Amino acid sequence: MAFFVSFLVMPLMPEGTDFGYFVHVNVALGLLCGWIFMGRRAGRGLVPAINNGITGMAVMVLWALFIQGAWEMFRLAMRHRYDGPFEALSAIFVIALDYFFVIAVPSVLVPLAVGGVLAGLATENASRRWR
Repeated sequence: MAFFVSFLVMPLMPEGTDFGYFVHVNVALGLLCGWIFMGRRAGRGLVPAINNGITGMAVMVLWALFIQGAWEMFRLAMRHRYDGPFEALSAIFVIALDYFFVIAVPSVLVPLAVGGVLAGLATENASRRWR
């Protein structure tokens, strides 16, 4: 899901944005959230599986926004754009919020929601199969 949605987000970003490890970081976050967060809550039934998938997707998006915001803050901090460390730390949340407004469009949110439901159902299926 993170791989697919990362490519949906790229055209929404400003022209000339260097994505670097954007997709790789998001895929790693998706795997970690799926394994740690969703895997721990699997095996409780169909409706909890759907809730687990949507919640796991939301956790993944929040972590992705935070990490991508921190990376952008670090890039700007190396160019001396901040007067002090607290301004730089608060900029992480401002940048993450700006990124959220970029991705808060139906072409990204609908695949995230559908992917979250499918991931929750797949996690539930895996839990039943291997426990």
